Amino acid sequence: MNSTPFDLASLRHHGSGLVRPECVLAHASGYLFTADWTGGGGVSILEPESGAVRRLLAPPDAGLKPNGVLLEDDGSFLLTHLGAETGGVFRLSADGTVTPVFTEMDGRPLPPSNFAAKDAEGRLYVTISTRHTPRHLASRGDVRDGFIVMLPPGGKPVIVADDLGYTNECVFSADGAFLTVNETFTRETSRFAIRADGTLGPREIIARYGRGIFPDGLIFDEAGALWITSIVSNSVIRLDPDGTLTTILDDADPERVDVVEHAYRAAALTRKELDWPHNGPLKNISSLAFGGPDRRTAYLGCLLGDSITSFAAPVAGAEPAHWNADLTPLEEAGLLPAKAA
Repeated sequence: MNSTPFDLASLRHHGSGLVRPECVLAHASGYLFTADWTGGGGVSILEPESGAVRRLLAPPDAGLKPNGVLLEDDGSFLLTHLGAETGGVFRLSADGTVTPVFTEMDGRPLPPSNFAAKDAEGRLYVTISTRHTPRHLASRGDVRDGFIVMLPPGGKPVIVADDLGYTNECVFSADGAFLTVNETFTRETSRFAIRADGTLGPREIIARYGRGIFPDGLIFDEAGALWITSIVSNSVIRLDPDGTLTTILDDADPERVDVVEHAYRAAALTRKELDWPHNGPLKNISSLAFGGPDRRTAYLGCLLGDSITSFAAPVAGAEPAHWNADLTPLEEAGLLPAKAA
């Protein structure tokens, strides 16, 4: 794997007091949105320059544990619920109302749900990391029981990919022809051709990773390369269309990597190793969003920190579907901080 020099001292930190900001989104306005496990669960709204944070939360009894966050055109959010035993997708509106969108399949509750993405046809693709309970039992290279389920508008859900190695974030190609997904604990990135009816073609592995690399989040840049965040190693990797892998930044703690690798190879990885606090500036980074006026600022979500970290990217990120989503409902609800510069 190639690598580029990076000065960790150049990292910037935004906001404070965030609660498990695993998934981060950037908007053309400059605002950031991230998952929030405060109270009943919801979304933190962050103005990067001032660091101001406001929260849109579900009622306390909702008990949502948002992992993935999807900003809709109407200013509402779709949240994937990563409960201890059950999951699902819920809509959180600007007034705090929570509406179930997709919570069961074939009469059974969805397992803890990781991430959701919606295509141009309005089809919702939801990643389920594992059928194991608790989830960490699937933190092994020999477990492949994750899947992707597709919910068409007004239709019935269908599993469109199965036997995946801990399904994590997924992203559509710019032309909508492929869905790419990270498989965290088999340490692979795979893609699937999307058929006309929304079902997926055969799985194609486009990258495999070695020691310390456990791919979590992924997003495209304007050149068609994938940027991938790795938990444990606290690294960001760029996967070029030709298959070249380049480490963009690396904040690995050698001792922590050694402990996790030893447990992983013994098929004995637990929450203790995965939740081991890191002493460096990055706190188990999990997702990435390109933002700023030219989308050349890379913002990092994380599992164990309480702020969002950023760095200057050498290329611009691809424009996400939510880039120009209407934030009027959030403004009217008094949820937006002072306007971003």
